Amino acid sequence: MNDPALLDRATELGRALFTQDDDLIAEATRRQKEGVTFGGVIYSHQLQISIGACINDLEIISKAGEPEDLINRVQFLPL
Repeated sequence: MNDPALLDRATELGRALFTQDDDLIAEATRRQKEGVTFGGVIYSHQLQISIGACINDLEIISKAGEPEDLINRVQFLPL
């Protein structure tokens, strides 16, 4: 499945996507610029955060907020 389709599906489900893919960030940025709604993207670069720290940050995001908080946003990890 390509990046636009993945982002569309996540948005339909009311969910944000977690990724380490730069291309998905480019798609999210395009949507922000064009005013196209999407469910949100959480991004971490593979070399800038450990798996454990990434999981901890994702847990914080999931417990501290609501899915609506991420709509049309790109959240970078580490927090």
